[in-house]
Amino acid sequence: MYDIVGVHARQILDSRGNPTVECEIELSSGITASAAVPSGASTGENEAVELRDGDKKTYLGKGVTKAVLNVMDAIAPIIEGMDVRAQEHIDAAMLDLDGTNTKSKLGANAILGVSMACARAAAHACELPLYRYLGGSAAKVLPVPMFNVLNGGKHADNNVDFQEFMIQPWGFDNFDDALRSCVEIYHTLKKVLHERHLSTAVGDEGGFAPDLKNAEDALKLLEEATDKAGYDWGRQIYVALDPATTELWNEAAHKKKGAKGYCFFKSDPKKIVSSDQMIDLWAGWCKKYPIRSIEDGLAENDWEGWAKLTAKLGDKVQIVGDDLFVTNPKFLARGIKDKCANAILVKVNQIGTLSETFDAVNLAMRNRYSAILSHRSGETEDSTIADLAVATNCGQIKTGAPCRSDRNAKYNQLIRIAEDLGDRAVYGGKFWNRA
Repeated sequence: MYDIVGVHARQILDSRGNPTVECEIELSSGITASAAVPSGASTGENEAVELRDGDKKTYLGKGVTKAVLNVMDAIAPIIEGMDVRAQEHIDAAMLDLDGTNTKSKLGANAILGVSMACARAAAHACELPLYRYLGGSAAKVLPVPMFNVLNGGKHADNNVDFQEFMIQPWGFDNFDDALRSCVEIYHTLKKVLHERHLSTAVGDEGGFAPDLKNAEDALKLLEEATDKAGYDWGRQIYVALDPATTELWNEAAHKKKGAKGYCFFKSDPKKIVSSDQMIDLWAGWCKKYPIRSIEDGLAENDWEGWAKLTAKLGDKVQIVGDDLFVTNPKFLARGIKDKCANAILVKVNQIGTLSETFDAVNLAMRNRYSAILSHRSGETEDSTIADLAVATNCGQIKTGAPCRSDRNAKYNQLIRIAEDLGDRAVYGGKFWNRA
């Protein structure tokens, strides 16, 4: 009843209206399960390759029919007949067939769709929820969410250089109260923006995207909204940042050939600052605001700067590598060796299979690095990462503002999982002592 007898794929649309891959697995028992693949906008140069058609006459070149055909013509023949529960064997067979380091032959979007759909089909066949199937009886930690409530950078058409300003509800005893607090703060923030005659239009991940006097003004808005919503800034609610500085680094190189620094390309295009100056900026903000996490505080190739940033702030703040590590155990191992960052952002489509995703999470945890399961800016209604966050007991998830169905699908799945776990559930906020 566990044998794979059918593999199908189709082109569907993601949250930005761009094509993406959905895969469907059929078992000999008649069970079917599907999974859809997310897509990023701010991407690291070492990510697994997302195969696009490149035909400008169709979906402006973003079609994924080549990846869809690779699923049905190349991958299907090698995995049909396999036991769907043999996840590592299935993933390894696809990697061998592709034969490249970046999955550029078949496309990481083709491989990942099959990998996730197989896990869903296996869970269904075993009559288990996905988080329990993947994590076993130990899976019980509900993650602390990172709510991206103010957007800038490449996620919004405003004057804010930094990409994401997030709130994290660490100071609660259960997931339901934590979720409710940030939903209420989000709606309160909309009122604050409206009262200031600022835009309440939202960016790709559901966060508001107003023009501001400066980037620091975003933190002041978060504090005001938290206070007005009736929550304790710095005890219940904390700040997490993702400035996506690789984009600032690339802009500096674009403005000035050979420049090694960071360009504030939206607010002050002539300004280029050094790594040390960026580190000083983060250190200054951390003294003034309850910042607990900084993701991609420096660019993906600024390894020397990362070591300095980690040495300066790593004992007080979560220093998260996204573009730096791209969910790849090879880059994470270098970070551990060079003492760069103390956490990894985990995006399934950065690496391309569930097996490799678990390898990255396990390597991080063995070396006392935090792991954060993450969405992408181009999402779907697929809620797999919610189950993965609980399955790995990683304790944190990043999946956008409580806005738009593609983001709320993950929060709603966590609500279901919390209900299923009942009294066994442990909220991840309990893992970080609060003042």
